[in-house]
Amino acid sequence: MTEQELLRRESLAKLRELGIDPYPAEMFDVTAYADDITTNYQEEILEDGTKNRLNFQSVALAGRIMASREAGKAMFMNLQDSSGRIQLYLRRDDFLNNVGVNLSHPETDAPLFDIAIKKLLDLGDYVGVKGFGFRTKTGEVSVHVQEFKFLAKSLRPLPVVKKDAEGNVFDAFTDPELRYRMRYVDLTVNTEFRQIFIKRTKLIKTMRNYLDELGLLEVETPILQPIHGGAAARPFTTHHNTLDMKLYLRIANELYLKRLIVAGFDGVYEFAKMFRNEGMDRTHNPEFTALEFYVAYKDYNWMMDITEIMLEKVARAIHAEGGSTAQVGENVIEFAGPYRRLTMFDAIQEYTGLNVETADESELRSYCKKEHIEIDASMGKAKLIDEIFGEKVEAYLIQPTFLIDYPMEMSPLTKKHRIKPGLVERFELFVNGKEVANAYSELNDPIDQRERFEEQLSLAARGDEEAMAMDEDFLRSLEYGMPPTAGIGFGIDRLAMMFTGQASIQEVLFFPQMRPEV
Repeated sequence: MTEQELLRRESLAKLRELGIDPYPAEMFDVTAYADDITTNYQEEILEDGTKNRLNFQSVALAGRIMASREAGKAMFMNLQDSSGRIQLYLRRDDFLNNVGVNLSHPETDAPLFDIAIKKLLDLGDYVGVKGFGFRTKTGEVSVHVQEFKFLAKSLRPLPVVKKDAEGNVFDAFTDPELRYRMRYVDLTVNTEFRQIFIKRTKLIKTMRNYLDELGLLEVETPILQPIHGGAAARPFTTHHNTLDMKLYLRIANELYLKRLIVAGFDGVYEFAKMFRNEGMDRTHNPEFTALEFYVAYKDYNWMMDITEIMLEKVARAIHAEGGSTAQVGENVIEFAGPYRRLTMFDAIQEYTGLNVETADESELRSYCKKEHIEIDASMGKAKLIDEIFGEKVEAYLIQPTFLIDYPMEMSPLTKKHRIKPGLVERFELFVNGKEVANAYSELNDPIDQRERFEEQLSLAARGDEEAMAMDEDFLRSLEYGMPPTAGIGFGIDRLAMMFTGQASIQEVLFFPQMRPEV
C-alpha cells in the first residue's frame, strides 16, 4: 500500500476508537441537492440591513468531500453529490455540542470537531450534513453545517485534478485505459462525462416512449440460444451442464421476436444485449445494446418514415435547446427528415464508378485486388459487394441516408423486392459514415426462407464463419403463418456516440470490455 493508503487506514482505526462508525448502517435522509441549492437559493435584505433566507432554511445533503481548507476556528469544504458541488461552512463552536455521536473523547475531553473532522476526514470520504443555505461575503451560495456524519471512509486517494489560474486543467485523470477500467474513479473526478450517460438514458427513454405510443409491446427473449440466428456474425459459445448441450450467446433476437408476430402480437420491441465474438475497435464492442422492433402489416417504406420521426424526437429530447441537429466531430448532423434514399448499387456506382449489378464474381475480385480491399476465398458475390461498399462508400454517407434494395444473397431473412428481381426490400441507415440501423420487409414465405437458409449453409461449407445456421423451429413457426411485417434493429451504442459527439464506443459504455490487467 502507498503511504496515503496506510494513513487512511490509521484514520479509520482512530475513528472507530472514538466510537464513530465509518460505515454506519442506518440511512441518511437526503432532502436537497447541491445544484438545486446553488441555482435556486434566494434571500432578501431587510430594512435593518440583515439578511432573511427565503428558502433552504433546513437541508440535508450527502456526498463526497472533494476539497477542504481551514480558516481559523472554521473550515470550508466542497461537497460533491450526484447533481454537482456546493461549498460547506463548518464552525467549531457549532460542533462542541452537536456532532451526532459522542461529544468528546472520554480521556482528553477534546471536541470531536478538532479530532475527527479536522484530522481524520480525508478527501473522497462520503459524509452527510444538515444545516441551512446562505450566501457568503464573497457571494458564494453555501451550506452552514450544523450536523455532520461520516457515511463511508475512502481508503484510496482520488486522483487530484488541478487547475491553473486561468482555469486550465492539468494533472488530470485522462488516460483512456484507466478511465474505462476504473469508471467509478473517472465519473467521480471527471464529472462532465456523466452527461454522456444521462443523454444515453434519454435516448433510450425517448425511443421507448415513442414505441409505446405506437402501441407496441415491450418483451424479453432468450439470451442463451440453441441456434445462433438472426444475423451474420460469429457467436460466443457456452455449455449447459444439465442439458449437456452447446448454447450460444445471442447475436440477435430477430427470430424470437418474429415468433411473437406469428403468435398474434401486432407489434413487439426489445432493448437487448447482443454478443458477437468479433474484433474490437472504436466502433465495436463484443457486448452491445440493440433495439429491435417488428410491426405486422407494415413494410420497409413505412419503417423509413417511422425511423425519421423517432430519431428527430431523440435529437430534440437530448438537446436542451430543442434542436434536431447533433455535432459529431466536425460534422453537424441534421436528424429531421426526410432522409436521402439511395440504392446500394447506385451508391457504389456513384462513389466508385463500378457497376456491381452487372459484374460477375471474378470481376468483383479483380476490382478488390486492384483497390487493395481484403477478401478471401469463402466470399461470394454478395459478400464482395458488401466489402466494396464498406471500403469505398460508407465513409461518404455523412447526413442520414437510407441505403435501400440489397442483393438477395446478403439478406437471407428479407422479402424479395416486389418489382426488382434479385433484390430484397431492405434498408440500412447510415449516419456520419456508420451504419446505425438495419431494416427489412420481413420474409414470411416459409418455403423461400428454407431455401435461403440452405444457401447460408453452402456459404458456411465454404468457410464463412458468419453464415446463418438452419433454424427448424423458426421455419415451423413460419409455416403456421406470419403476416406481412416490417422489422428494424438499431445499434444503441452507435446512436449514443452520435448524439453525444463521441468518437469511441468505449466513451458511451459504462464498462467496456478490457484486456486483463497485467
